[in-house]
Amino acid sequence: MWKQQFTDFARKTLLAGYYYADQPRRCWSARRRAEQGSCPVSVIFYHRVADTYPNDWTISTQRFAQQNDWLERHFELISLAEAQARLRSRCNRRPAVAITFDDGYADNCHFALPLLIRRRIPVTYFVTTRHILNTEPFPHDLAREEPHKPNTIDQLRELAADGIEIGAHTRSHADLGMLHNQQALRDEVVTAGEEMQAALGRPIRYFAFPYGQHANLNAAVFHMAYDAGYDGVCSAYGGYNFPGDDAFHLQRFHADPSLLRLKNWLTVDRRWLKTPRFEYNQCDPGMADVISASRSAPNAAIKPPETT
Repeated sequence: MWKQQFTDFARKTLLAGYYYADQPRRCWSARRRAEQGSCPVSVIFYHRVADTYPNDWTISTQRFAQQNDWLERHFELISLAEAQARLRSRCNRRPAVAITFDDGYADNCHFALPLLIRRRIPVTYFVTTRHILNTEPFPHDLAREEPHKPNTIDQLRELAADGIEIGAHTRSHADLGMLHNQQALRDEVVTAGEEMQAALGRPIRYFAFPYGQHANLNAAVFHMAYDAGYDGVCSAYGGYNFPGDDAFHLQRFHADPSLLRLKNWLTVDRRWLKTPRFEYNQCDPGMADVISASRSAPNAAIKPPETT
């Protein structure tokens, strides 16, 4: 235990030294980007905000509030749709951040989401269809013997009524990088979104990959999501979105429980500028032109399920 505590302390100390020593360069770079209209549009994601059962995908209510206080002071907090508009316009003169959540934990309704709604901060809330509709705990929680409750469909309806955008996060929290059967992929990406849309009676415009690292992504899913009418797809391996970048694929940072680490990421750590984008256009040369082109108007939603 003490070795881990020492390691954590050493890492935090090194990060603090790096972050504060790099401040003059970051401030100069930020001013230059503002003048050029090339400020980044960052997207961050949370999973569960609660004061019980701390783990890698849970942040305490106090730290969540501290992070949001800092975000409101230093960034424009915008929706994913606005984030895409700024990327397509090729101009953004003030750093902006879009907030998202993955999975769909009921605990988020106790503190985090009410706080964001009260402050009128845009949020996109990605949920897995099976766990919501069947109220099944998530497999990663069951593996830790911590079966946290997922949101109910009634909770999602209330959140949507309060202005929170509900997005799709597969049917079963599957690793899509390991899934290559087209029918199974369609069920996880398209059908699961259609069922969630039907249950909510509201459009599902965005999709987020579970896990979201390069190995968990799948080029076929980007094409499938576009053809189904999703407005955008989110990964989770880090990286900045700059004006002129692909607006269909939004790269995201995990909102680490450490405020210092979040500050380091969102004030542009030059090491993260080297993060390679996942190239899903290579298997179809024509797709690059389709995705990079600005749409005259965003799609209203994925196609609704057929009725008989």
